[in-house]
Amino acid sequence: MARGGAAVPRRIGVADTTFARVDMAAHAIDELKSTGTGFVVERATVPGVKDLPVACKRLIEERGCDIVIALGMPGPEAIDKMCAHEASQGLIQVQLMTNRHIIEVFVHMDEARDDRELAWLAERRAREHAVNAYDLLFRPERLTRRAGTGQRQGFPDAGPVGAGRRGARSKGRGGGKDDDAHGAAKPTEGSPSTTDGSDGGGSGGH
Repeated sequence: MARGGAAVPRRIGVADTTFARVDMAAHAIDELKSTGTGFVVERATVPGVKDLPVACKRLIEERGCDIVIALGMPGPEAIDKMCAHEASQGLIQVQLMTNRHIIEVFVHMDEARDDRELAWLAERRAREHAVNAYDLLFRPERLTRRAGTGQRQGFPDAGPVGAGRRGARSKGRGGGKDDDAHGAAKPTEGSPSTTDGSDGGGSGGH
């Protein structure tokens, strides 16, 4: 608590790259602001995904962030996938060093069939992970209610399997109300359609 009893706002870091073809950070920040209050955003932009670990570490140690969203868009080549793996390892190491969550939000360019789907996927995954970051800080019970429900960010949810199966919970913004239950695959509003009229993508997602 600050002087006079005023609550000190939490700090949410957002790290992104110039290599990405979509401004994923803008979508994530917009979703955070639409989801709730009680925080300020600290943003840092770096050239590529391998620069994200140190950017996140500095957001935590120098700018006091309580959690960081790391956004990147690795390319389709084998060397790009190797770089993404190395970046992911670095982000894990920073989490262990700082005892702070870093939500990795990578959209690989070859996940999408075309530029339109890539833009849609990048925005959707960034927004859904922004809600995850908010929930980790302010309402972790919402994550607990969705445990074991096969949640995915971007493409449709995989859904639960086995005994005790229950409906997957929505990742909507709703604050005080319980999440609406739905089936295995969440709606893909605004998603590109395939030639046979089905929703784009599969059950993948990060």
